[in-house]
Amino acid sequence: MREVGRTRRTGCCALVLGAAFALVAGGCSSGDSVTPAASPTTATSPSAAASGASGDGIPADVERVAPSVVTVLTKSGLGSGVVWSSDGIVVTDNHVVAGSTTLEVAFADGRHSPGRVQATDPVTDLAVLQVDRTGLPGSTFQKGLPRVGELAIALGSPLGFENTVTAGIVSGLQRSIPGSGTQTQSLVDLIQTDAAISPGNSGGALVNANGEVIGINEAYLPPSTGAVSIGFAIPASTVTDVVEQLLKSGSAKHAFFGLQPGQLTSQIAQQLGLGQARGVVVLDVVAKGPAEKAGIKPGDVVTAIDGSALETVEAFLSTLRPHQPGDTVTATLLRDGKQQDVKVTLTNRPTGG
Repeated sequence: MREVGRTRRTGCCALVLGAAFALVAGGCSSGDSVTPAASPTTATSPSAAASGASGDGIPADVERVAPSVVTVLTKSGLGSGVVWSSDGIVVTDNHVVAGSTTLEVAFADGRHSPGRVQATDPVTDLAVLQVDRTGLPGSTFQKGLPRVGELAIALGSPLGFENTVTAGIVSGLQRSIPGSGTQTQSLVDLIQTDAAISPGNSGGALVNANGEVIGINEAYLPPSTGAVSIGFAIPASTVTDVVEQLLKSGSAKHAFFGLQPGQLTSQIAQQLGLGQARGVVVLDVVAKGPAEKAGIKPGDVVTAIDGSALETVEAFLSTLRPHQPGDTVTATLLRDGKQQDVKVTLTNRPTGG
């Protein structure tokens, strides 16, 4: 695992997000982690009192969901997954299986089955697996977003400890990881939770008090950043939308604006002759892409989309997320100190774009 300022080997994947943040997301190398052959279910509830859970609430919730949570083992490491349907479809994070052609899935009943990667979506960091087993207990995914403050239970295989349960609350919605917006699209519009998430939890389930999956565990900020119990999950609404597309066509469509956004700092704002640093600076535009066709140029500053003010790159990406290819949005620009509105017709994000 590589963190800002130092390197130490744990077999876990890390994304470096700048001087202040290091996001750790991913499975752990089986060679570097302790992996019990059949570890018992364990639970910690640092925020159980705040969640409003009482008596056997959490154990009952876990009993309903645990059979649908799996461990995904690849040649390079391990992660977690969630059974989507009884015919062997499993959902996990793309970074758990990236680069893998063969894999094995360990189920809560102790059985192991071979599987393969059927389709992936790097933009949202989701992957669909096909496992050679039927009659599986499928999960129920919540249709909308959870409420801040409600119970959040994380299930998965952190550091190889299978069937591990941690509990907390939903700490926030529509979160983005600071500094991630220019690196990946998957780290915006996330659920934040204080349920402990560790390497190996990636791809597992974040569950509410009704036993519904409210998110797929994605990442956490490690203690070295100064964080205490700050984890993130991909919302169930995003998961269901993307997985249904992947199962239907093998790929998922995402609205594409066609520019490289950059954070507008006070220094850049001064260079551009702007009185305040608010908005997203256009670092580059894609040739013949939506932004270029709309007349947007490098050096322009996008201050709003459809009237919604933009403060960060992550806000820009989050504003685009609900849109579909073919939608037309109004971008408010600052160019040479003058404001103007332009219409941008979004397209589908190019493969690898």
